Amino acid sequence: MSIWGLPRFDWMKKSVNLANVARFRDFSVLANNGFGRKVVSLEFGVHQRAFRALPGFDFDRRSVPFEYWGEHKAVLPLPKIDFLRKMVSLKCSGQCRVFFSSNFEEKGEIIDDYDDDGGDGEEESESGEINDESVADPEEVNRVAKVIGELFALDRNMEAVLDECGINLTHDLVVEVLLRFKHARKPAFRFFCWAGQRPGFQHNSRTYNAMLMVMGKTRQFETLRSLLEEMGEKGVLNMNSFRIAVNSYAAGKERKKAVGVFELMKKYGFEVQVENINCLLDALAKEKLVKEAQVLYDRLKNRFTPNVKTYTILLSGWCKVKNLMEAGRIWNEMIDQGLKPGVVTHNIMIDGLLKVQKRSDAIKLFEIMKAKGPAPNVRSYTILIRYLCRHSMMKEAVTFFDEMIASGCEPDAAVYTCLVTGFGNLKKMNVVDGLLKEMKGKGLLPDGRLYNALIRLMTSRRMPDEAVRIYEKMIQNEIDPTIHTYNMIIKSYFVVGNSEMACAIWDEMLRKGCCPDENSYTVLIGGLIRQGRTEEACKYVEEIIDKGMRVPDLDFSKFVTHFSRPGRPNVLEELARKLRLSGKSEVSEIFARWSEMTRKGYRTRHSFGADASS
Repeated sequence: MSIWGLPRFDWMKKSVNLANVARFRDFSVLANNGFGRKVVSLEFGVHQRAFRALPGFDFDRRSVPFEYWGEHKAVLPLPKIDFLRKMVSLKCSGQCRVFFSSNFEEKGEIIDDYDDDGGDGEEESESGEINDESVADPEEVNRVAKVIGELFALDRNMEAVLDECGINLTHDLVVEVLLRFKHARKPAFRFFCWAGQRPGFQHNSRTYNAMLMVMGKTRQFETLRSLLEEMGEKGVLNMNSFRIAVNSYAAGKERKKAVGVFELMKKYGFEVQVENINCLLDALAKEKLVKEAQVLYDRLKNRFTPNVKTYTILLSGWCKVKNLMEAGRIWNEMIDQGLKPGVVTHNIMIDGLLKVQKRSDAIKLFEIMKAKGPAPNVRSYTILIRYLCRHSMMKEAVTFFDEMIASGCEPDAAVYTCLVTGFGNLKKMNVVDGLLKEMKGKGLLPDGRLYNALIRLMTSRRMPDEAVRIYEKMIQNEIDPTIHTYNMIIKSYFVVGNSEMACAIWDEMLRKGCCPDENSYTVLIGGLIRQGRTEEACKYVEEIIDKGMRVPDLDFSKFVTHFSRPGRPNVLEELARKLRLSGKSEVSEIFARWSEMTRKGYRTRHSFGADASS
C-alpha cells in the first residue's frame, strides 16, 4: 500500500515552480468501478515515464533523490497544496523527504479519542486499566459497599463493623470497593487504610493505583504524592501509577507537578525508555498540556529514540489545542527521522483540521489517503461523519457513510452513534428508528455510548419516561450505565417538575453501585432546592461535605430562607462550620450570618443573592 506523507511546505517552496502547480493540481479523477473508489490518473503514465528517466531512480520505492526535483519540477504528481501552505511550518530546512510507499502499519497503540456524545470515555478507560482483571464476587462487593455507605453516613465506627463482617479480603475486592467510592475520598481512604491493617493482607500495585485514582479525581494531590512515595518504598510502583499521577495533576492544571512525575520515575529506578516517555507524554497531551509535553520531549529526545507513537502523541496534543502550525512541524520532524505516518496519524491530522473548521482541507487529505494510502479505515470515516453530523450536514454525512460501506469498511456502533445523534437533533426520529433497525439487521449491538446518545435525545426533548425505557433496555442488554446516564435522567425529571422520579432514579443509581460524582450532587441538590424540598437538600449538602467532595456552586436562597426560620439556627450553624472546613468560606460566611440573625430574632427577607454580593 502506498503512502503520501504530508509534503513539507519547505521543499515545495524550494523545489517546485509554484506557477506551474495549477496545471497539475487536478491531475487525477476519482471513478467508481463498482468495487469501491479507484484512482484514474489522466497523466500518470507521463509522470511514471519521467520518473523512470531520472538517473538513480528506484521505482519500487517511488522516491526521487532531492537533487533531481529542481530539473523535473513541472511533472510532479502533487496534491493540492493550498491547505499545506497554511498548515505546515513556513520555515525552510533545505531538506526533503517524501514517502510514497510503506509497509509500516500502526498497531493502534495510539487511540485517538472518540469524542462523541456518550460521555465518560476517559473515566471508563482509566477505571478499566485498574479493574480489568477483577474476579471479585459482585454480591460481596455490594455487601461491603453497603456497610461502608451506611456506617460512614451515620458517623459510626465503620472499621469495627467491618472487622466483624467476616470479609474474605482479596485485592480484587478492594479494587472493586474503591471504585464504588471513586468520587468520595473519605470513605474510600478509610476503607483502604482498614484493609492495609488487616492481618495477612498487603496492598499491591492494583489496590494502590485504585486509591491513587480516587485521590486524583478528588484533587487530593498531597495525599496522592504521599501514596506514590509509599509505593516506591514498598517496590510496587509501575507505569500505570505514574500515568494516573500525571493524568490527575494535568486534569487539575498542576503543570509543574505533572512534569515533575518524571523526576519521581528516575528516583525509583525507572529508565528513560521510549515506552515510559510515551506514557507520560500521552497523559499530558490528553489533558491539553501539550506545551509541557513538548518541553519534556525536547529535554529528553537526545536520551531516547522517538518512534511513530511518540510523534503521534505530540501531533494529537497540538491538534487537540488547535495549533496546526506546531502539528505540521511535528509531522515534518517525523518524516525527517525516516518514520512514515500511518492511518492513525493521518486520522489525527484530519480531526485536527476539522477542529479549526478546515473541512475542505480535511477532505483533501482524506482523498490523498484514498489515492496514495494508507487506506482510510472506519475511524477515518467516523471522524468526518461525526463532524458533518454535528454541523447538521446530514446529506454529506450519509454520502460518506455509503462510501464507507462501498469501500469495504464495516460500520460500527460509533458511526451509527454519530448518525443517530445528528438525525435526532434535527428531530428526524423516523430516520433514527430506521438506523437502529439497520443495526439490528446487521447483528450490530448498541454500546453504552449509543444508549447514552439516545437517552440524551429523549431528555433534551423533555421526555424522561422515554429515557427510562431506553435505560431499561440498556440493562436488559447487560450494558452498564455510567454516572453520565443517571445524571441526564435525574436532571430531566427535575426539569419537568417530577422530583419523586428524580429521587427514585438516584436510589436506583446507588443500588446499581454507581458512585455519584459532583455533577450528580449539583443536579440533585439544585433540583430539590427549586422544588422546595430544602430539608432533603440539606441532607445531601451534609453528605457531600462528609464525603470530602466539593460543594456545588448553587443558588441557595430558598435553602437559606427555609432554615432561617426561628427554631432552626443550629442547622445553618452546623452547615457553616462544615462548609468552612471544606474550603467554601464565602458560602460558609453567608450561612453563619443568617444563623446569627435568626438566633437574635431578626426576620429579614433579604435574598441569598443580596448577601452573596455584599
